[in-house]
Amino acid sequence: MKVLIPTSVALSLSPINDVEYIEYDPVKLIPAEHDDADVLVSWANPSAVLEDAATRLTRLRLVQTLSAGVDQALAAGFDAMLPIASGTGLHDRPVAEHALALVLAAARRLHVTFRAQLDHRWAAEVGGVQPEPSPGLFSTLRGARVLVWGFGGIARELTPHLVSLGATVTGVATSARTTDGHRVIATEDVASELPTTDVLINILPATDATQNIVDAAVLAQLPAHAWLVNVGRGATVDEGALLDAIRAGRLGGAALDVTAQEPLPADSPLWDETNIIITPHAAGGRPLGAEQLIEHNVRVLLDGGELRNRVR
Repeated sequence: MKVLIPTSVALSLSPINDVEYIEYDPVKLIPAEHDDADVLVSWANPSAVLEDAATRLTRLRLVQTLSAGVDQALAAGFDAMLPIASGTGLHDRPVAEHALALVLAAARRLHVTFRAQLDHRWAAEVGGVQPEPSPGLFSTLRGARVLVWGFGGIARELTPHLVSLGATVTGVATSARTTDGHRVIATEDVASELPTTDVLINILPATDATQNIVDAAVLAQLPAHAWLVNVGRGATVDEGALLDAIRAGRLGGAALDVTAQEPLPADSPLWDETNIIITPHAAGGRPLGAEQLIEHNVRVLLDGGELRNRVR
């Protein structure tokens, strides 16, 4: 069995009988000598490379992505019967850590101090004596109400940190339930929670159902001091509506690790908005435990069993 491994991530894979691991450059078309590959592991591949692989690698038995979302692999045109598995779980800790950093950056107004630093200006409006809580601002997680839309593994990793800093966390998922002692509401009930939300954290994947799901109507129901934090997918947020809400003072701000177009074009108005924090899709990028996932699924192909993280 030939397994193609991208050089975009350092992996130490255990030897498996009858399995040959072949490294390939993920930004280049896969060499023709590997058209007979059985497994394609993808990580940081341009869409064109995956589309080419979908055409030429006709013997594939599995596409294993190391990203949590598989929208790129699904769009590449692989045979509809070919199993595709995601990297769900590999990014829970790094993305949770980044989400927490963005929430705290918003609360402590680091975006204001960074801009002031560039101007060599002492941001007195942020420093010195401050009221607690600051009127009309999201300024602390103590007593804050946080709504996490997309309550999966990342949310479960993030929630204890938010709670330890004083927040009350409610999740949003496809169906209502209780997870780790936290209330999770159904998507259709999200409107009931928005008016009392201080921070809306979006961890939604990009699907037809989530396209621009955070739209003008959703944003309008949030308090004027609330912040949106997006570490899911840029396609889930109506960026025009977001800009309008922030500029009109109907929303406190947004911290975006993902945008609808990436890299974000230099002329995007998102860059210059004072109350928008942008990071360059940096929350993930570190698939922790990728070796175990790949080895498990390769062994399943050899010996039978259930593929882990299979999405189709």
